[in-house]
Amino acid sequence: MKIVIYGANETACLIAAKLFEDHDIIVIDDGTENNSNIEKLDIEYVEGSGSNIALLESIGIKDADIFIACTDNDEANIVACLTVTNMTKLKTVCFVSKKENMESLSLVRGSKYQRELMIDYVLWPEELMTQEIFRIITVPKAIDVENFANGKARLFEYPVEEDTKFINTKVKDCNFPDETLIVGITRDDKLFIPNGDTELLLNDKVIFMGSSYSLDILAGKFFQEKNDVKQVTIIGGGSVGLMLAQNLEKANMKIKIIEYDYDRCVELTENLKNTLVINGDGANFDLLSEERLQDSDVVVSVTNNDEKNLLCSLLAKQLGVEKVITRVSKNANANLFEKVGIDVAISQNGAAIDNIENHLIKTGEILATVEKGQGKVLEICIPQSFKQTTLMDLKMPCKAIVAIIQRRNRVIIPKGSTQIMPLDNLIVFTTQENADSVLSFFKRCG
Repeated sequence: MKIVIYGANETACLIAAKLFEDHDIIVIDDGTENNSNIEKLDIEYVEGSGSNIALLESIGIKDADIFIACTDNDEANIVACLTVTNMTKLKTVCFVSKKENMESLSLVRGSKYQRELMIDYVLWPEELMTQEIFRIITVPKAIDVENFANGKARLFEYPVEEDTKFINTKVKDCNFPDETLIVGITRDDKLFIPNGDTELLLNDKVIFMGSSYSLDILAGKFFQEKNDVKQVTIIGGGSVGLMLAQNLEKANMKIKIIEYDYDRCVELTENLKNTLVINGDGANFDLLSEERLQDSDVVVSVTNNDEKNLLCSLLAKQLGVEKVITRVSKNANANLFEKVGIDVAISQNGAAIDNIENHLIKTGEILATVEKGQGKVLEICIPQSFKQTTLMDLKMPCKAIVAIIQRRNRVIIPKGSTQIMPLDNLIVFTTQENADSVLSFFKRCG
């Protein structure tokens, strides 16, 4: 696949680094971005504007498959995507950083009078990150949550802590609820697929998949999630803080926002109905103590500064907050933040790049990625010509787990004796390095 990226910022570097080994990548930039990391990759770099028709023709834009505009300038991204759309039929992806641009482009996409101006995918990374944070908050102890089969099946990821009931126990001896599978374990930052004899150790991160009902039982029995989150404190009242508070209000939670800028506090008060807005510095330990931050079930630090988010989060941990979620702007900081005690560190770039990979690069095959891309959740449609086979007889060439079978309106959590039938929809968990092998295997089976 030939992919053209307009921009050489961190977002562009992360996209190029993730895709260049399997795809032909060309990066266009006007020279104002820091492109030193781009130059380290084995890709073509062209200096100029992504809306320059002559330049686009010179790189063979009509032969490309995807055009991604991700500079730090919304207007430049929009113009470049519209230029490419008028020149070609390839898919266009436009990154924006402002809500008003997201809304305007949504109107363009839906307008019957301006179909020729259509941009295929508009990504606002802050919105994607907000959605991810919301999903994690609604399942208190989980550090990742994904929904499948219209909510009938789910993925939960939990850390193994000192008081976890199954610590130092083999998987086969854990007595997890029926219709619950352990599909992956991350240990020392490395994801692997366990077997029944795998022992669950302190600081492991365990990925479960199963029916929504069974995972709710798992949450209550093993992770003591009998009460929903009731109180959330958000540090930082920017776009992410506001959107998150609006979503949490709909879930009837008690919310506080701590925001340093007074004028922004006024705006927040005007846009939120049931949220307490506090004008102050979220890195001020005395303020956090006075506001009884420790009474919060979850603290989310989402300022636009990584260092401040880390400091606020560490102060929240010092005050005894059980769960802290932190925004990171630089993708490399995510692992560092988690290593120093932050429960969940989320990158807005990471959320956007996962979205591109899942919905554009391998459309219809990858439903979700976990553990920063180390794990893949695949959707595989079994063809009509497939010969009915029991799951234990599939003999896949690499480690993978068929976690969910969708058969018409039914959702089945399979066992080894479960039959795989023509027209079944399989949801399969595997590691990043084995994803292509799994997909190829099922294509050959058809």
